Amino acid sequence: VQLQASGGGLVHAGESLRLSCIASGFNLGGNGIGWFRQAPGKEREGVSCISVSDGPTYYKDSVKGRFTISRDNAKNTVYLEMSNLKPEDTAVYYCATFFSGSDYDVPGNYKYWGQGTQVTVSS
Repeated sequence: VQLQASGGGLVHAGESLRLSCIASGFNLGGNGIGWFRQAPGKEREGVSCISVSDGPTYYKDSVKGRFTISRDNAKNTVYLEMSNLKPEDTAVYYCATFFSGSDYDVPGNYKYWGQGTQVTVSS
């Protein structure tokens, strides 16, 4: 079981990025997938989550209207489209498979984690 997050980079405020989370060794479509981020000196925080089989999606308040999570089961991939990026979005972004619990934004509710991809937004 492996998750690989990619797509990060250095952009200016207002620009966009698309992150990808590619799964290997298991069917990603059968799992809820979450995106988290961690900025230097801060705790890891939940950004978004998509439920199994294109079920409900969840977003952190500060990214609502700017970020969109989606999945392509044929490619075993979950995406996080990020638009109108702000300097406060700067962090390492991780994807993870949801395991159990009632809250999408609790890291302890996730089991397998990708290695993270750096997103840096300059002002």
